[in-house]
Amino acid sequence: MNPIIQEVTDRIIARSVKTRAHYLEKIEKARRQGPHRGALSCGNLAHGFAACGKEDKSDLRSMTKANIAIISSYNDMLSAHQPYESYPQALKKAVAEVGSVAQFAGGVPAMCDGVTQGNPGMELSLMSRDNIAMGAAIGLSHNMFDGALMLGICDKIVPGLLLGGLSFGHLPTIFVPAGPMPSGLPNKEKARVRQAFAEGKADREALLEAESQSYHSAGTCTFYGTANSNQLVVEIMGLHLPGSSFVNPGTELRDALTSAAARQVTRLTDLGDNYTPIGHVVDAKSMVNGIVGLLATGGSTNHTMHLVAVARAAGIIINWDDFSDISDATPLITRIYPNGSADINHFTAAGGMSLLFKQLLDKGLIHNDVTTICGKGLEQYTKEPKLKDGELVWEDGPQESYDTSVFADINTPFKPDGGLSVLHGNLGRAVIKTSALREPKCHIKAPAVVFEDQYALDAAFNSGDLNKDCIVVVRFQGPSAIGMPELHRLTPPLGVLQDRGYKVALVTDGRMSGASGKVPAAIHLTPEAYKGGLIGKVKTGDIVEIDTQTNAITLHVSEEELAQREQASLDLSESHHGMGRELFAGMRSTLTGAEQGACSLFVEQEQELDA
Repeated sequence: MNPIIQEVTDRIIARSVKTRAHYLEKIEKARRQGPHRGALSCGNLAHGFAACGKEDKSDLRSMTKANIAIISSYNDMLSAHQPYESYPQALKKAVAEVGSVAQFAGGVPAMCDGVTQGNPGMELSLMSRDNIAMGAAIGLSHNMFDGALMLGICDKIVPGLLLGGLSFGHLPTIFVPAGPMPSGLPNKEKARVRQAFAEGKADREALLEAESQSYHSAGTCTFYGTANSNQLVVEIMGLHLPGSSFVNPGTELRDALTSAAARQVTRLTDLGDNYTPIGHVVDAKSMVNGIVGLLATGGSTNHTMHLVAVARAAGIIINWDDFSDISDATPLITRIYPNGSADINHFTAAGGMSLLFKQLLDKGLIHNDVTTICGKGLEQYTKEPKLKDGELVWEDGPQESYDTSVFADINTPFKPDGGLSVLHGNLGRAVIKTSALREPKCHIKAPAVVFEDQYALDAAFNSGDLNKDCIVVVRFQGPSAIGMPELHRLTPPLGVLQDRGYKVALVTDGRMSGASGKVPAAIHLTPEAYKGGLIGKVKTGDIVEIDTQTNAITLHVSEEELAQREQASLDLSESHHGMGRELFAGMRSTLTGAEQGACSLFVEQEQELDA
């Protein structure tokens, strides 16, 4: 193993001794009570299978056949989730063919940041993750199940399903992807049209046409944002079937993998001799593997929060220093938009997941002594699925990249590090995604221009007030303030300013996520303004400095001056009501800081463990 990766893993294990032991004890206790429907009263059990057919009722009464829960994020408005419409029947059929039963246990919401960005609904986005986790837990709470199949794709859905699934860590659980849409308008052209619209050089009709050619059919968006980062990370953690993440919807191979996932979960239940619960698959080593995979491919910064929360759900404590040190040891070996012009389909064609596993294993960057849904070790994941005479088989994957402009050899990477830095200084702590920046290192020292929300920047940009070197500060965007929306509408105008030759950067306690691109963006700043963070004392004209060489973020104002300044305050009532936001007041008030996962789910557990 790479010594840095091993050292980070060892300290995570040491840091998590108490919490991991508590978690494993919890899931072992749950296991001893199973199969759970055996403990149900006759009335409970009768309710649980009342709508089943005669044969399924008989099987469920016998307690000798597995019952698999299906949890789905299906809706037909969102392209990534639309393919799931037909999955439950296909999964039930595949499970029945091997002599077991599957029931649709529950649906969870799936909202799309692509639809809501720049709008009030975006303020529910991050909180929807915890809502999804609770929805999945409710679906599994009926004590009827021996295993679970999780159907989810996009930004908050997969982390939410992981959180919910890990709360039932004694159940074997497989994640079932639906795949990306075929490639549409090239990402470079899409970005060009967006910037032209921001400058007034393209009208709305041209912009809509470009967007429609980019997002054009069922399946996940093809750029490498949080959705596709989710799929890659879950596969590297051993929760997908090998090579299943990026097979397009509606293909024979996609259908074969879906059925195979259903059959596989029945082999992992406690009714057989290959019991493999999700709580054993997800451990410190698999979490580190997921982070390495994310950083080696330049994935979404959202996972600096999501993976912290997911790890915590399994009793594992990780922090941003772990991300930073892993990034230092992990070379960047893919160029996928926004850190390149290729999309996720190009990545698959260039070598895909099997080559990624091979390269990371060969270099000692991921742990091979892990448990997956396919058994011990990751060798199976260096193979890729194929259909041979209608049968699903796995064959050795490529030994080298088919396109080194998209997928580099790990010995000659695009960058020697994973392109994620943790900044720290008197302003607090923040993360910055450097993999997509024009220069490998960023150093900018410029006057601040302060905004209290993302919408106010438009007027300043249109009036020409930002035609200068500056660091844009957008505050009161954190978890406790307004739910930490993504600030994508800032990207086109800031990109225009950069193209005009100005040195610009962004500092915010909000998010930019997987679409963080060529503009330096110090995001997730904590403590946030709403909680008294120093960002709340920054004034327009103050000198702010960002330096990824030293990992510093500094407000150049004397301590004496700062002591005399009032903390900025803001009436956020408009962001706390309407579009359903008032329903989330309780959750918003309990969200932890960004580095703690911006999570509302573990407050009581943390208090118990501290006691």
